[in-house]
Amino acid sequence: MNSDSDLQIAGDILEVTHLLQAPREHPSTVAEFVGLARAIAEDRAQWEHLVRYDATSRWYHRLRTGPGFEVWLLSWVPGQGSGLHDHGRSSGVLTVLDGTLTERTERGTRALRAGAQRVFAPGYVHEVVNDALEPAVSLHVYHPGLTEMPMHTAPHCEARTEPRALTA
Repeated sequence: MNSDSDLQIAGDILEVTHLLQAPREHPSTVAEFVGLARAIAEDRAQWEHLVRYDATSRWYHRLRTGPGFEVWLLSWVPGQGSGLHDHGRSSGVLTVLDGTLTERTERGTRALRAGAQRVFAPGYVHEVVNDALEPAVSLHVYHPGLTEMPMHTAPHCEARTEPRALTA
């Protein structure tokens, strides 16, 4: 019978660095892309000073690129929307940083408030609109980088609702 403990045989696992997996330099899994989006969202100093609002078209800025992925920052003034589209062969993570956006799909409509995240696979069809009365900001991570955004016709998605009127 051997009286040696496992710790005596293997040593302290925290001191055996060659057994630990090296951290990845760039994300490669859905969870890692979601984590990247959350980390950027939490670091307002990294993106807040870049945001611009344009009443004539949606404003966007490529915030970061890496091997096979892109991170985009978008602003939405009230009434601006993406139109019904998919992202070609790209998967993505949409994170609302400020304000509220509305996402419409064939399954229904949902309000996405600051902090909300949506993960989607290639071919996912949706429309994103700022139906609120305040501007919104969102972060989009695409893997692989976005090379196409095919537009779709409205019958695929539930009927559009009219923007809410401002009442006094």
